[in-house]
Amino acid sequence: MAASGMVNLTGARLGVLGGSGLYAMEGLEDVQEIRVDTPFGAPSDSLRLGRLGGMEVVFLARHGRHHSFLPTEVPYRANIWAMRSLGVRWILSPSAVGSLQEAVRPLDMVVPDQFIDRTHQRALSFFGEGAVAHVALADPFCPGLSRLLADVADSLMPEGRTLHRGGTYLCMEGPAFSTRAESNLYRSWGCTVIGMTNHTEARLAREAEIAYATLAMATDYDCWYADHESVTVEMVIGNLRANAALATQIVRTTAERIAALRPSSVAHTALRDALMTPKDQVPAATRQKLDLFTSPYWGPFQG
Repeated sequence: MAASGMVNLTGARLGVLGGSGLYAMEGLEDVQEIRVDTPFGAPSDSLRLGRLGGMEVVFLARHGRHHSFLPTEVPYRANIWAMRSLGVRWILSPSAVGSLQEAVRPLDMVVPDQFIDRTHQRALSFFGEGAVAHVALADPFCPGLSRLLADVADSLMPEGRTLHRGGTYLCMEGPAFSTRAESNLYRSWGCTVIGMTNHTEARLAREAEIAYATLAMATDYDCWYADHESVTVEMVIGNLRANAALATQIVRTTAERIAALRPSSVAHTALRDALMTPKDQVPAATRQKLDLFTSPYWGPFQG
């Protein structure tokens, strides 16, 4: 951490978590495949380090390159820990979602600013086992990174497709799609889109002091829209393919902006006021697992 209390982001990297339909990063140059062992198990796949838009980028397919993991099975903690271990301090998450609002049409994109979590089978924290931390999550997406991403996406949207700024992402457990009753309930809550992964990542990214933003790509109207056909895998895959090229272009241009601006985020110091347990009361094994994140505050772990 710099003397001013701000984080030194000079050599920091950008992470990209590819969702359904985005299993590789087109245009990534000088690629190295890196396998990372983490205290939380193996990540979804090897991580691909390369250059994109003048920025060092680490790409990971969250479901694996052959889409092998259910949303519940994705090793979220390992994925985020591995990203941070490779110097990632910003994450972009291009992700397939269903639309819960008529104004968000299939093939539109949303940069959401809020979450509602309806998952119930996932580890949602790196902490525990003798160490307690409570990060602030009132604004779960990084506002600055989301604004930058939305500006880029808005400038690149083709005619007939819309970029929506802000909105609530309802994160469900999956893997089945919603019932009509559930879909209409989420609409009554004012939710904008529905997906199965991003809330878990965003919570862990905040604990790992990584700025996180989502490019939510609408593939369908979920099942609430009586005048629209019910969601099917075939429909989703077709729209995923249509979105992939545009999403890659948006990520590339956003990478160029991040390379130039190196934007700081409140996420980069999220643990500063969050750590509750005195460091000398934390078990050594737990200190070691958390050292990647806590060393600026507790000092490096001496095993």
